[in-house]
Amino acid sequence: MQRRNMILGGFAVLGLGGWALSNNMGGGSGSTELSNLAGAANAQTTSGDFDTSSITEMVVGNPDAAVTVVEYASFTCPHCAAFHSGAFKQLKADFIDTGKIKFVYREVYFDRPGLWASMIARCGGQERFFGIVDLIYKGQSNWARAGEPAAIVDELRKIARLAGMDNDTIEACLQDAEKAQTLVAWFEENKNRDDVTSTPSFLINGNKHSNMAYGEMKELIDAELGS
Repeated sequence: MQRRNMILGGFAVLGLGGWALSNNMGGGSGSTELSNLAGAANAQTTSGDFDTSSITEMVVGNPDAAVTVVEYASFTCPHCAAFHSGAFKQLKADFIDTGKIKFVYREVYFDRPGLWASMIARCGGQERFFGIVDLIYKGQSNWARAGEPAAIVDELRKIARLAGMDNDTIEACLQDAEKAQTLVAWFEENKNRDDVTSTPSFLINGNKHSNMAYGEMKELIDAELGS
């Protein structure tokens, strides 16, 4: 409960809509250990108070594939951005588009900006999710370093508009406090079950691996496919 409170603590609805935090916030970093986050705690509920079954698993590829690859990533993690600009494109061409694997993307919340970015990505629904993820990672150096919370949120709004969302939809998503709390509870369940301690992390048919070169990942997947 403490970590969840820290992620949610200090949130306030901005006059222009969206979420901001009143205290210090830290940016995530690739292959960084999960650590305490700054901020005043104002959420007094536990993850068990939220029905996380309402959170949609974001999946591409063949849902019936014999091999499932799960990525745990933070939108503020530079190594995650590097993976999606490089290795993921190879993974998609070799295994996802060919129907050889099922790929699942699960968000990790090192910090509040990562949660805000997740709410924007999910605002577009399953069909737009991975396209928005691509835009978020491409623009990571801009929005994640925009400075004040309001500036970060404004940059994320720009990404949402670029993805074709209207202002009313964007504001409704950003101000959905229950969704934010449920997402954090969902993250905690995933983190505890799969022992997620750094990003990006991968589960290949249930076996956990830390960040790796694409060649190594391909060998692991090929082994699971028996090829």
